[in-house]
Amino acid sequence: MKPDLFEAPDYYKLDDLLTDEHKLVRDAAREWVKRDITPIIEDYAQKAEFPMQTINGLAEIGAFGPYIPLEYGGAGLDQISYGLIMQEIERGDSGIRSTASVQSSLVMYPIWKYGNEAQRKKYLPKLASGEWIGCFGLTEPDHGSNPGDMVTNFKDKGDHYLLNGAKMWISNAPFAQIAIVWAKDENNRIHGLIVERGMEGFSTPETHNKWSLRASATGELIFDNVKIPKENLLPNKSGLGAPLGCLDSARYGIAWGAIGAAMDCYDTALRYSKERIQFGKPIGQFQLQQKKLAEMITEITKAQLLTWRLGVLRNEDKATSAQISMAKRNNVDMAISIAREARQILGGMGITGEYSIMRHAMNLESVITYEGTHDIHLLITGLDITGLNAFK
Repeated sequence: MKPDLFEAPDYYKLDDLLTDEHKLVRDAAREWVKRDITPIIEDYAQKAEFPMQTINGLAEIGAFGPYIPLEYGGAGLDQISYGLIMQEIERGDSGIRSTASVQSSLVMYPIWKYGNEAQRKKYLPKLASGEWIGCFGLTEPDHGSNPGDMVTNFKDKGDHYLLNGAKMWISNAPFAQIAIVWAKDENNRIHGLIVERGMEGFSTPETHNKWSLRASATGELIFDNVKIPKENLLPNKSGLGAPLGCLDSARYGIAWGAIGAAMDCYDTALRYSKERIQFGKPIGQFQLQQKKLAEMITEITKAQLLTWRLGVLRNEDKATSAQISMAKRNNVDMAISIAREARQILGGMGITGEYSIMRHAMNLESVITYEGTHDIHLLITGLDITGLNAFK
C-alpha cells in the first residue's frame, strides 16, 4: 500500500477563518482517514463491501451527530466543524461519508428535532456511539425526485400503527438497527416513524452490482403489515417539510464532502504531474497540464469559500434551503469535473486502484444524483430567484 501523502490545498488561506477548535476537529478526522481509511479502502471498494470496523473510528472522531448536544451523546460542535469532518471523510471515500451523513443528518437529526424527550434519550446516545446504526427511508421505487407522491402508508389500529410499503436506494439499510421511515397516514399527511430491526414484516434486502459507492452498503426497506408502537411516531413535525428539513442538513454535509473528494483528486494529479516524465521533463511543465491543475485549484477555492460562508449562515440559523441546494449542486459538479480531469493527467494509471481518482469519479456519479439530483437543485434555485414553480 502506497503511503497517504495527501496535503490539503488552501490557496486563499481559509485556515485563517477557522477557529482552533475547527482545526483540531478537522485534523483529527484527517489523521484518522490517513490511518484507518486509506490503507483499506481500495480493497473494500474492489470487494464491494462496507468496512464495518470503521464504525468505532467514525464515532471516536465525532462523525455521528457532531452538532447533537452533549446531553444526548453528541459532540456539541457547530456547523463548520460538521462540514469539515464530512470533508475529511469524503477525502477518504464518499461511501464512508455517506454512512456518517445518514447517521447524523437523516437519523439523529430528525429524532433530535422532531422527536420527544423519551425518543431522544432512547436512541441518540446509542447512535452517537456507533452502537446502533440507522438509515432513512424516503425514496421509493416509483417516487424519487417527487417524494410527495409516496405510497408507503400506515393505518391507526388503536394500540399500534400498521405500516406497508417499500423504500429503495437506502444507505446503511442492510445492517441498520433502526430506520426513520416517512409514510402517509389515512389523511395523506406525511409522518416520520422509527422502525426497529426485528419488527415482524420488516426486511432490508441488499442492493448488489453497483459500480458506484461500492464500499457503502445500500439496500431496500420492505414493510409488510409491520406493527409500529405508537410511541415510535415522531410527534413534533409532519408534512413533506419534515424529511426535507433532514435533507437540508445532509445536503449541507455533502457540499463539504465533495470538496474533500475534489482535493484528493487534485492533490494526486498535482503530485503525479511533477513525477511523471515525458519528452524529457515532468508533464506538469506542459501548458495543457498546468491549465487543468490551475482550473482545479480555482474551482476548489471557490467551493471552499462558498461552503464556509454557508456554514456561517447555518451557525446563525440564516441559511435557506435554496442556498444549500446551490452549494450541493455546485460542489458536486465541481468535484466530478475535477475527478475526470485528474484521471486524464494520470493517463492509463488513472483507471487503476493504485490511485484513488477513478474510485472518487465513480462515487461522485451517485453523489451528483442522491439527495436531490443535479437538475432538481437547479430548479430549486430557479424557483427561488423567479418565484415561478417549474415543478408544477
